[in-house]
Amino acid sequence: MVLAQDIDLLNPPAALEASKHKLKRLVQGPNSFFMDVKCQGCFSITTVFSHSQTVVLCGSCSAVLCQPTGGKARLTEGCSFRKKTD
Repeated sequence: MVLAQDIDLLNPPAALEASKHKLKRLVQGPNSFFMDVKCQGCFSITTVFSHSQTVVLCGSCSAVLCQPTGGKARLTEGCSFRKKTD
């Protein structure tokens, strides 16, 4: 008997793995990451942690880049970012 919810446990779909808790995934991994944030005023790039707990200011123009929340940091409107890779 085959059910509609049957999945391959060794090769689960990526969408299913992304929705699981970080410790319940097939391969455990963190949800946090470092990112390059571009300042909206002077266009300089600053490296910011995704779950930063302090206000991050631009090094050159002292504009606020992100505000801390309970979890992930909230980027200021107009700032763009990209995830850093190794």
